[in-house]
Amino acid sequence: MSAEPRLLEVRKNVLKQNDVVARALRERFRSQGTFVVSLVSSPGAGKTAFLEKTLTLMRQNYRVAALVGDLATENDAIRLARSQAPVKQITTGTLCHLEAVMIDRALDGWDIGQLDFLFIENVGNLVCPSSYDLGENLRLVLLSVTEGEDKPLKYPTIFNSADIAVITKMDLAEAVEFDEESVKANIQAVRPGMRHFAVSAKTGGGIQEYMQFLTDRLAEHAPKHTAARA
Repeated sequence: MSAEPRLLEVRKNVLKQNDVVARALRERFRSQGTFVVSLVSSPGAGKTAFLEKTLTLMRQNYRVAALVGDLATENDAIRLARSQAPVKQITTGTLCHLEAVMIDRALDGWDIGQLDFLFIENVGNLVCPSSYDLGENLRLVLLSVTEGEDKPLKYPTIFNSADIAVITKMDLAEAVEFDEESVKANIQAVRPGMRHFAVSAKTGGGIQEYMQFLTDRLAEHAPKHTAARA
């Protein structure tokens, strides 16, 4: 007898339980006025450098923190700590993605109500994270100019489960002959209407526009919270 039906049932139960925890997290974040942003990408897309830049700049005016997932090391958390924002590492072991229960556990000891933004850096993977809701308000999918313009076509599921696309390492675009119009067309082919930002963590290009987008979304999410903080 094939084990496939059993495996499918187990997977359905895992995803169902994840959704239960994710809904509880989302309600918790909403009630506390915290805007949660998750980041997904393949390894080497510049996700950690982009998040470090974001934390460093945003902490000047907002209360920010980050959770960062990795299979084994704490290297990314150490890098993000240079921003002087609170950072916690989530080591997943053999799992190639973060799950809602991991986020729930990692928040132990943190007063979420004291944060304007919580950023979650997922494990470097464009497949598994697409299936797991983390209770976030906004999911960013990152792709670098060095990965090729056809990334959205190769991994349509993650682009369909994300809200915003971020093209990273734009400072290298000319050197690698990156065609931004082509990747924009591919994003739209997979996810019509999806907004994108083209940024460089190294030069800061495009970062201000992206951060203004986040602050506008925070104001929409928790206007009383931001007004009181101001």
